[in-house]
Amino acid sequence: MIHSLRLYPDTYVDSVVQLSGTRALRASDGVDWAAAAMATPANLEELGAQGFALAEVDGAGPNDLFVAVRAESAESADAAREAGEQAMFTGRGDGAGGEDARERSPRTLGEAVARQPGSNVAVISVPGDHAGLEAHKALSAGLDVLLFSDNVSVQTEIELKDRANRLGRLVMGPGAGTAMLGHTCLGFANVVGRGRVAVVAAAGTGAQEAAALLDRWGVGVSHVIGLGGRDLTAAVGGRMARSAVRGLVEDADTDVILLVSKPPDADVARAVVEAAAGKPLVAALIGVAEDFVAPDGVVVTRTLEAGAVAAVAAMGKQAPDPAAGLAALVRDAAGSLGPERTLVRGLFSGGTLCYESLVVLADVLGPVHSNTPLRSGLGLPAPDGAHTCLDLGEEEYTNGRPHPMIDAEARIELLREQAADPSVAVIVLDVVLGHGAHADPSSELAPVCAAITEDGGPAVVVYVLGTDGDPQGYERQRRGFADAGCVVTETAARASLAAAAIALRKPELTSVSL
Repeated sequence: MIHSLRLYPDTYVDSVVQLSGTRALRASDGVDWAAAAMATPANLEELGAQGFALAEVDGAGPNDLFVAVRAESAESADAAREAGEQAMFTGRGDGAGGEDARERSPRTLGEAVARQPGSNVAVISVPGDHAGLEAHKALSAGLDVLLFSDNVSVQTEIELKDRANRLGRLVMGPGAGTAMLGHTCLGFANVVGRGRVAVVAAAGTGAQEAAALLDRWGVGVSHVIGLGGRDLTAAVGGRMARSAVRGLVEDADTDVILLVSKPPDADVARAVVEAAAGKPLVAALIGVAEDFVAPDGVVVTRTLEAGAVAAVAAMGKQAPDPAAGLAALVRDAAGSLGPERTLVRGLFSGGTLCYESLVVLADVLGPVHSNTPLRSGLGLPAPDGAHTCLDLGEEEYTNGRPHPMIDAEARIELLREQAADPSVAVIVLDVVLGHGAHADPSSELAPVCAAITEDGGPAVVVYVLGTDGDPQGYERQRRGFADAGCVVTETAARASLAAAAIALRKPELTSVSL
């Protein structure tokens, strides 16, 4: 094998661009392994583990980009590197990734604003140590901020959000990957129709699921405001959520607010929903305690599906039955399983959808273990005979490889591994469409699913998160998985319920209210 490594000093590209480059590299003929990444200590460690000579990147740091290719020939490595450069640098300059490309792009926020003085939002994706300063610069320039960066301290987040509130601006993040303002999609986002429900979310794929369901159920969306996953924790105190809700109360284009969160602090969640006085609010608080008390007129749900159903009802319409026809599909899938197959395995690309699955499955099956557990004591490694759900977007699965929303490789490995376990009854997958996601996920995942079901393995339940407007083709993706023998559901929560029903051989469970 040929090990080819090239360093691009002082060339920072954000994580989405890195992932795009990595995908192009690995898709090239003759490539065994490849990565386009910043020279952080963790990425350099992974580089060494893959057999590359680190002397070639001696002195490199987090602002330096490397492209590494392990291929069967020098020609294959060169072709792959060219494809990776094309994916990363096209549109930044001459497309070659050289000095001209970097010189033609603004090097600072100030330069970017000077070139485009009408801008009103800054999308910031730099290393976490530098992200706070850049966000402060954006606020000083009168911009709202989508802070895509992670590894930003809680104290910096609090300082930024307090300042944004004083200035009447938004700071969405850190770790905010999804937003839609003025019907402009930012980060990972789905194409949704205009409507009069606004989504405020401390959950990335939770925001996408809520917006996609509202679109598919004929209501549409006015705005999607991402908050970052920590906003509703006790430490951050809902600083941006309260501000966003108050702003939407005054927004003439919004009639209903749908608040979405991973498991929140109860007192913080209560303060946020109280900020909506004067406008209908539905709070989809995943895993919230059943004794949570909300103000009169506020509808509280424990799943995204139920939240979207309630928001549709608040608009005076009725959502379609998400369980329609599902019992028959579950009955067929369960009928081919041997009695030894009893366990559920969830392999998720969306962190919020993994949390929701833990809630739904635990209600029916009891304890479910995860790398992002809802309760202490239910982490990994799981004991024998335990149900498990994995968030494959967490760092332990993305270190040195693309996010599973962009690259299917990690899930394909785990799909085959879990299918080989004779105790596994059903595997649950989420497939996220939209801007930033894999261009055709069913083309890679569906054949693996078909092989599993055809070989007498476990059942596979798939939920496709998307809309008719998404570039991947929502119905085409669903059809690809259905043709592969998968059970395809209408919502993410219903996929987990279907998985539990298959494991228990109880098709009637699919109609349980969520």
